Amino acid sequence: MDTSLMLPPRPDQRWTMAKQLGLSTGVVRFWGEDEWWTYDSLLRARNRFADHGLSLDVVEDRPPMTATVLGREGRDEEIETVKELLRNMGRVGIDTYSWVWTENPVGVLRTSDEVPLRGDTRTTAYDHEQSERGPDYPVDVTEAELWDNLEYFLEEVVPAAEEAGVDLALHPDDPPVDSLRGVPRLVNSVENVQRILDLYDSPNHGLTFCQGNFAAMGADVPAAIRQFGDRIHFVHFRDVEGSPEEFVETWHDEGQTDMLAAMEAYREVGFDGPIRPDHVPRMLDEDHRDDAQAGYTDMGRLFAVGYMRGLMEQAGIESGSD
Repeated sequence: MDTSLMLPPRPDQRWTMAKQLGLSTGVVRFWGEDEWWTYDSLLRARNRFADHGLSLDVVEDRPPMTATVLGREGRDEEIETVKELLRNMGRVGIDTYSWVWTENPVGVLRTSDEVPLRGDTRTTAYDHEQSERGPDYPVDVTEAELWDNLEYFLEEVVPAAEEAGVDLALHPDDPPVDSLRGVPRLVNSVENVQRILDLYDSPNHGLTFCQGNFAAMGADVPAAIRQFGDRIHFVHFRDVEGSPEEFVETWHDEGQTDMLAAMEAYREVGFDGPIRPDHVPRMLDEDHRDDAQAGYTDMGRLFAVGYMRGLMEQAGIESGSD
């Protein structure tokens, strides 16, 4: 199992932190770069990581896909861009593409970003009743249409992933509610996730197993890990307290999930891919960072990596990090 961090495409203090933690793998998000899915862009990113002693294993960024999700004009052009990305990932040797579905066009929503946790650390939360007072998104799509559009996408893209030797890793909806601001959500339950995997039965069509989302769904997280088994290609290690309609992001050791049991389940199913901490609380003097509200501040991730390493050792898992 490879303990990883989400990193920008160019070296900064986060790259240094990863190496000082003894990590050898990274996950990249391109944070606003244009047309980063070209061969040359991905090759340069992959080589930057290699030149700094890091393996780039996951692309966790997405070309535009709103027309694809909604079944609008232009979806075939969007899908062709995804295929181009997959082909180029295969050419440069990046194994996993983490993507989302019905987060397009709504995205990830939170209603609070200053909820206090232990020691006056701060975290985010979601309240569905408050969120739904806001205006609906200006789209007209039914749940049935979203399922049809998803099947169309998978029939086009999974063969391209198979040919490229790249794993598709679908991330659940966040928050995993039935509908958000008038837009139905699909990736919001264990049953729907299984249905999506069954739409195209391929080892290359799998999951980003985001523990916080499965916990918010009310799922038994270790049981879900065992259910999806070798279809898990990438893990977000995080936790929450609450339900789909109302939850708070927690410290990794204070949520509703038995995190050691989760690690033991990964060992049982033979998961050996990248796993990274996600959505950490904000600690002292981290308000200056541009991403201070986004759950990716550094001190919380330091705590999370140490906690994960301890759980791995207790569960008898060998870390792929140095």
